[in-house]
Amino acid sequence: MKLWVKRMTKIGFIILTIVLLFIINGSLFIGNYEINFTEYSMFIQKLIGFDSNITIEKYEMLKSVIFDIRLPRVVAAVLIGASLAISGAAFQAMFVNPLVSPGILGVLSGASFGAALGMVLGWNWFLINISTFSFGMIAVLFALSISLIYSRAKNMIILVLGGIISSSLFSALLSIVKYSADPYDSLPAITYWLMGSLSFSTSNIVWNLTLPMMIGILILLFFSKYLNALSLGDEEAKALGVDTVKVKFIVIVVATFISALSVILAGIIGWIGLIIPHIARLLFGADNKIILPISGLLGAIFLLAVDNTSRIVFSFEIPIGIVTAIIGIPIFIIVLKNAKRGF
Repeated sequence: MKLWVKRMTKIGFIILTIVLLFIINGSLFIGNYEINFTEYSMFIQKLIGFDSNITIEKYEMLKSVIFDIRLPRVVAAVLIGASLAISGAAFQAMFVNPLVSPGILGVLSGASFGAALGMVLGWNWFLINISTFSFGMIAVLFALSISLIYSRAKNMIILVLGGIISSSLFSALLSIVKYSADPYDSLPAITYWLMGSLSFSTSNIVWNLTLPMMIGILILLFFSKYLNALSLGDEEAKALGVDTVKVKFIVIVVATFISALSVILAGIIGWIGLIIPHIARLLFGADNKIILPISGLLGAIFLLAVDNTSRIVFSFEIPIGIVTAIIGIPIFIIVLKNAKRGF
């Protein structure tokens, strides 16, 4: 039985990887500048050094469109979807609470406040990154402190309520920043950015953040075996030799870090960190060594598919944060029955 489950999991992982690669490749064709398959094939042949009939002008045009515009957007979608989904899965496993996610815990609201504050004050890109991560971290710690006050209640909903309070607080602080922003310059940019859009993911920002986000994802994947122990409870984890304080600290910092970087890339994109881990557990069980990488693949596929669909269906670009909310809400209603049961 275990061998069969392991084999089916491996097959599922391979299928999801193929689907992701297929969608990534297909995403390069979507945009205002039309690229047909013949042109794309000749471009790839020329790129890897084979002879091709493509003209130099056409080659340079396709190179600019693909590598400077479309590929950074695709990479950003993959990184954001994977980061939010894996962070959500890690938070849910660590807190033994299927209702938590970066959005619910206030990470996204705190990070948004930090980024908006840096924009209004005219800080450089590095300081904005520091501010985004710092306030994202403060937000989740504030939510945790509220839950610890009522820890004797032994109710998983307390942590969710702490996250709601934290999110509300930093949303209010964000409103203050928006109120003080220049209504003709900073305010429109901040407002549109907060809706969540992959159009903000320029090549410079994407390539600068790719390595840190990948490192963060790999760290969480490495800690998945410890998350299995934490899912049993702190006492059981300690009995298995796990340093629960150290593991929780690292997971919170890393998950907050990559979630905050996703805000820098594309603003607030919610629901992914909440619904994707549920779908992964529904399909592949509760082993976090499987759930975290599967969540990453599903999150990347989901965000890429939603972005491509929105650009194909509508003649104008709708902020991706709005689309993920519209799609994520009914999905969460469907999986809510499983969420109520816990793990």
